[in-house]
Amino acid sequence: MEKILIIDDNESLRYTLENILEEAGYQPCSAEDGNKAIEEVKSKSYDLVICDMKLPKMDGIQIMKEIKLIDPDLPFIFLTAFGDIKNAVEAIKNGATDYLTKPFDNDGMLLTIRKALELKYLNQELEILRKKSDDSYRGNGIIGSSAIMKEVFNQVNIVAPTNLTVLIQGESGTGKEVIANMIHRASDRAGKSFVAVDCGAIPETLIESELFGHEKGAFTDAKVQREGKFEQANGGTILLDEITNLSDSNQIKLLRAIQERKITRVGGNKPIRLDVRILTATNIRLSKAVNDGNFRSDLYYRINEFHIDIPPLRERKDDIPLLVDYFLKDANRELNRNVESISGEVMQKILSHSWPGNVRELRNVIRRAVLLTQGINMERITINDEVGNHKIPVEVSEDTENFSIDDITKKAEKDVILKAIEEAEGNKTRAAKLLNMNERTFYRKLKSLGLN
Repeated sequence: MEKILIIDDNESLRYTLENILEEAGYQPCSAEDGNKAIEEVKSKSYDLVICDMKLPKMDGIQIMKEIKLIDPDLPFIFLTAFGDIKNAVEAIKNGATDYLTKPFDNDGMLLTIRKALELKYLNQELEILRKKSDDSYRGNGIIGSSAIMKEVFNQVNIVAPTNLTVLIQGESGTGKEVIANMIHRASDRAGKSFVAVDCGAIPETLIESELFGHEKGAFTDAKVQREGKFEQANGGTILLDEITNLSDSNQIKLLRAIQERKITRVGGNKPIRLDVRILTATNIRLSKAVNDGNFRSDLYYRINEFHIDIPPLRERKDDIPLLVDYFLKDANRELNRNVESISGEVMQKILSHSWPGNVRELRNVIRRAVLLTQGINMERITINDEVGNHKIPVEVSEDTENFSIDDITKKAEKDVILKAIEEAEGNKTRAAKLLNMNERTFYRKLKSLGLN
């Protein structure tokens, strides 16, 4: 259970945030000013900080600088009013992970927290592996000694020093953002910003503003000028994750930005020149999306100057013992446990699982098992077989004489989705996971099939 420190002088807001975080499965603690927060970090270990930008005695950026001296890797998310967004962007350039504007959306805040924690774990993995000299860890970012992973590492080493746009493809949980981070850190831009954008987590109406920024008054809530992600990454690297979630109109705008190497903020007319390395990632085969008419071919060829395919964990099972060893030690540190070994039966169960959630799923399973283990030897492990290890049955009527191929396809899609929703007991988020679909894509599919 990750520990999150809330720093805010508003008692009501602290109470609200603590309730939200507790319901989401986190362990929150709060401090009303910077001095108390610094003492907290000195005496306890935290996984993330949520900090108000304006506080008495010491402002948010000062607090971050002091706490970073104690724990340099502790992620910071700032809470800010619209009028202070410029300061929040400056804070990101000085080491903050992200910021949220008040009033914030609960789901959006939790998504931002999850992304910040995930990035923290990836960076920890990078740092630990960088110190190792074993050939099994030469990827400097993803554990692996299998031939297929060594080829991935080789491709990273080849493309990193160039300025080519790279398409990274792989199932969810395979480590696409780690690979992107590796490319950035091995490039000439390593000392500059690395900005990751989850295109699937941003509403379509806001994606242009999020990527390219906006001018004051550009739309109803645009109370101040705001830099977009491309500006924040200028001089460094931007990762556009789940790029297939972009609508056709936003794909066109992105294509123009890549071709012209300049952007214009929403509501503005002054072009801003870009010097940014562009990396993209997707959990589906982008060429198939192009052939199916779901992604623009001209954009595909622009972003696919070089591509790296990351194999799923089931195709590199030789790496699983290395991963288990790493996650076991990591969980011991995090959870204050002392599990030294696992039984042969447990390892056999791990090796025989198909791991539809890939490395992310394996890490979560090991952490849970370490938490539940009494003693130094892990003799039991629970692996959830509900997702990905079975096929959802589809019933298609044999009477298709009066239906076109399109009608039959839509009926099959409806049947699959309805079966998934039924199996997920009405939970649409879980149904999307059962189908290995991005949640936003799943909701768009519901709408297109009239299943709202």
